[in-house]
Amino acid sequence: MPVEVTWWGHATCTVEDSGVRFLTDPLFARRLAHLRRRRGAPPPPEATRAEAVLVSHLHADHLHLPSLARLAPGTLIVVPRGAPAAVPGLRRLDGNGLRVTEVEPGDTVTVEGVTVRAVPALHDGRRLPVGPHRSPALGYVVEGEARTYFAGDTGLFDGMAEAVGPVDVALLPVGGWGPYLGHGHLDAGRAAEALAALSPAAAVPVHFGTYWPIGLDGVRPHEFHAPGDEFVRHAARLAPKVAVHLLAHGERVRPEVAR
Repeated sequence: MPVEVTWWGHATCTVEDSGVRFLTDPLFARRLAHLRRRRGAPPPPEATRAEAVLVSHLHADHLHLPSLARLAPGTLIVVPRGAPAAVPGLRRLDGNGLRVTEVEPGDTVTVEGVTVRAVPALHDGRRLPVGPHRSPALGYVVEGEARTYFAGDTGLFDGMAEAVGPVDVALLPVGGWGPYLGHGHLDAGRAAEALAALSPAAAVPVHFGTYWPIGLDGVRPHEFHAPGDEFVRHAARLAPKVAVHLLAHGERVRPEVAR
């Protein structure tokens, strides 16, 4: 069992490799500002169990302080460089038993023998709605028995496959939390293009079908419901050799990879 992936909804996944658990962009809330969780129950307590947490960027639906505060003391939180300066609450967590470390593209962190490599992402990494652009948006590659790429939020960019490097499993965002996707995001079609360039053995679509703005249920509802299925169709055309696993909330998969 080289790797097991559990999708909890939005960009929140558990990646277990070599017995080490990594949690991505934890968001355990039923509601965040104007967003309401429309599909899937919030992740159960077991979802908070991880040796390390990988935070891709500073947006509140990816760096959610109340969710991070639920982690067990001693948990390592890997964040983009400059994040504690931009989000003072991270410094408080660091003083309350959690361990915060800052990285930028090219940096590596080793967690119980498994290496995590920070890679670039094309996305506005600021803590919105205000704040200077202090921190880069990142993706991460977890390298143990398999190489698992968590893209965070990103658009397509030149040299993406070279920057990420060879991977076995790709966790790719295919939608958003509102009717429109702006610059620096992947929709289902662009995510399939990224998949074709990365050419992993397996892929899991994430960042869709979970949160939606309150009061907008009837505005472009296909943008909430359809991205997962659309990604499967586009991937079959552009990357037919990749096994795509369309998971339900809380579902897990052990992708077959050859190393």
